[in-house]
Amino acid sequence: MRRLCLLLAAAGSVSIANAQPPATARTYRSDAVDSAHGDREFVLLWPEGAPGAVGNEPQDKPKLTIYRAPAASATGAAAVVCPGGGYRTLASDHEGKQVAEWLNSLGVSAFVLQYRVGPRYRHPAPLQDARRALRLLRSRAAEYGIDERRLGIVGFSAGGHLASTTGTQPDDPAESVSARPDFMVLAYPVISLQASFTHRGSLTFLLGETPDPKLQEELSNEKRVSSRTPPAFLFHTADDASVPVENSIAFFAALRAESVPAELHVFEKGRHGVGLAQADPALAAWPKLCEAWLRTRGFLERKR
Repeated sequence: MRRLCLLLAAAGSVSIANAQPPATARTYRSDAVDSAHGDREFVLLWPEGAPGAVGNEPQDKPKLTIYRAPAASATGAAAVVCPGGGYRTLASDHEGKQVAEWLNSLGVSAFVLQYRVGPRYRHPAPLQDARRALRLLRSRAAEYGIDERRLGIVGFSAGGHLASTTGTQPDDPAESVSARPDFMVLAYPVISLQASFTHRGSLTFLLGETPDPKLQEELSNEKRVSSRTPPAFLFHTADDASVPVENSIAFFAALRAESVPAELHVFEKGRHGVGLAQADPALAAWPKLCEAWLRTRGFLERKR
């Protein structure tokens, strides 16, 4: 592991830090329905019913919960936020609500995605939802006060797989509005569904107990990077016992091979699913590093 990280450090922007995170208390229960936002404004992605919907329950109705950046500090940038949960549930508080509030503090409008998950839904439902979210926001950019050319996607764990899939799968030429994000922020993401370091739970809930090998390869995003893949910021911990760091390393290497701007930060210690990690003095650095990256790439410039 150490040798591989050092080799990548020679190839591009990588940082490795030491941290021993304390346990973080969880005060909510993850569920297939995003329940962290109270009565905040939201919009249904498919008001007339999502494609392939199997019912009319809240989990059958993908939506975006809206966190508009304060008018005084709004930059025009925006991001769809994809909480993790192994394609089975949604960590809608520490990987959704809290992330949206952090983005708002940077002047970025945030839209937390409730996407459909297993076992009720399999591929392509989550990807349909994420793409629909990006197209909807671009088509309503003026309404939400955002710049359609600075619309990114932020994903955690399995949500990172969904986010990176939107950035690596070809856009639909039949659609008049693009679903390609302008940037990706990927925190301890699942990337591969085929390699030995995949997250078995995400694979099973997305593709089933006996997944189609062709789909596994198609959705192994380290193999789908091209020169058109949007720039990416990645954060992981080296001893993540749930989603191995090799996922981020493989994706970073693929981005570098295609000359796609990318930045990877690997912390030596830290469990999976830390979110913004504000309780840990070392891991809490990653949001600041991400802010600096977004600023350097021009995504945080105030709109005129």
